[in-house]
Amino acid sequence: MKKSTVLKTALALTVATTLSMSSFANAKEAPKKTAKNVILFVGDGMGLAHRDAIRLASVGNKRDLAMNKMPYAGLVHTSSTTTVTDSAAAATAMASGVKTYNGAIGVDKNKKSVKTILELAKESGKSTGLVTTSQITDATPAAFGAHVTNRSAQSDIAKQYLEKSKVDVLLGGGEDYWYPAGNPGTYPDKLAKDPTEQSKGTQGNLVNKAKKLGYKYITNEKELKKAKGNKLLGLFANEEMFEQRPEGEGDIYDPVVSLPTMTKKAIDTLSKNKKGFFLMVEEEGIDEMAHENNAKLMLKAGKQLDKSVEIAKRFAKKHPDTLVLVVADHECGGLTIEEVNASDESGDGISKEDGPFKVANSKDQFVIDWTTSGHTAADVPLTAMGKGAELFNGFYENTHIYDAMVQAMGLKKKR
Repeated sequence: MKKSTVLKTALALTVATTLSMSSFANAKEAPKKTAKNVILFVGDGMGLAHRDAIRLASVGNKRDLAMNKMPYAGLVHTSSTTTVTDSAAAATAMASGVKTYNGAIGVDKNKKSVKTILELAKESGKSTGLVTTSQITDATPAAFGAHVTNRSAQSDIAKQYLEKSKVDVLLGGGEDYWYPAGNPGTYPDKLAKDPTEQSKGTQGNLVNKAKKLGYKYITNEKELKKAKGNKLLGLFANEEMFEQRPEGEGDIYDPVVSLPTMTKKAIDTLSKNKKGFFLMVEEEGIDEMAHENNAKLMLKAGKQLDKSVEIAKRFAKKHPDTLVLVVADHECGGLTIEEVNASDESGDGISKEDGPFKVANSKDQFVIDWTTSGHTAADVPLTAMGKGAELFNGFYENTHIYDAMVQAMGLKKKR
C-alpha cells in the first residue's frame, strides 16, 4: 500500500510539473498572428476570494462568471518597489512594464517617464480608450495615459490626456479636476451626499479645451447613447461614481452611467478604427468598498464588472483578432469566505463579518470576513481569451502583463 501511494504521488507530481512547464513554454511562444484589439479589465482590489464571492452571489456554485470562463489563466505577483503596492505603482507596472514607487504614474523609480502600452498602440495608428467608475484621472487609468510623479496631480493628468497621449475615449467620474474652483460644471459643488466635493482644477477649464480639440462632451446616459464621433469625453460625477463608506453610513453604488453601458459605448466607438484599438476598463468600486469592508456594495460592483466583461467577450467572439484580459492591480481587504456560524464571529469593527449573503440558485448562505482595510501582497488571478491569450499562462510579475500585451499586439517596446 505504501509503495502504491508513493507511486501515485510521484505520478501526480510529474503530471503537475509537466503541465506547469507546458504553461510557461506556451507563455513564451509568440502568437501566430497579432491582436488587432486589446480590452484590458482591471477589477481594482479584486483578489481570488473576491472573485469567488462575486461568483457565489451572482451565479452560485454550479455556474461561473464571464470573467472566469476563459481558456487561459495566470497568477500575478503585485509588489511595487515595496512589498505592498498601491494602485498607481501597480497600474504603471501593467501599463509600462516597470516596477516603481507607490504613488507614481507612468514614471520609473527614478521619476523618469516610461512609455505606456496605450501610447504604443496610439503611435501604431490604433484608437485608445479609458473607462472607469472612479475619476477618469485616478491612479489606474492615469498610469496608461499620463506621466506625473504624484498621483494626486489629477488636473495635470487630464491635460496630458488631451495634449500628449490624446486618448480618444474618456469615460468616468472626476469632473471636479476638469473645472477650476468657482465653476461647478454639470454636477453642483458641495452636494448633500458629500459636501467636500467641489471643482478644484488647476489647469483652467479643460472641458472647454477638450471641446476645442474635437471631443464630444457628455454628462449622462442619454447623451452618451446618442453621442457620435470618434472622440468622447464623458464625466458623470464630481469624484468617484459612487460613495464609498461603511455599510449603512451613506454608502451608495448607483452610477449615473453603468460600467456595462460605458464599456459598450467605448467598444462601439473605438472599433470604428480599421487598425484596431486598445481599451482599459476599470471597476474601482470593488477596491473602495473593500477598503470600507463593505461586502454588500463590493459584490454589487463586482457583478457590474462581470456584465462588462460579457459585453467584451461577445465582441471578441465576432472579432477573433481581439484579446480580452481580466486582472486586478492588487488585493484589498484580506477577504475570506466563511460559513454562517454565530460562534465563529471574529469580533467588532474591522474584523466584523458581513452577511449572510445568499448563494445564488440555492438555499445556501455565506459570510465575508476581512483582515484589513488596506491592500495586501497576495497574488491576484488573471484570465485571458482571444488572440495572444496563451502568453498569459503561468506565474509572473505584474510587469509581464505589459510585455505580453506588447508581444500580442506586435508592437515594439520604447524606453
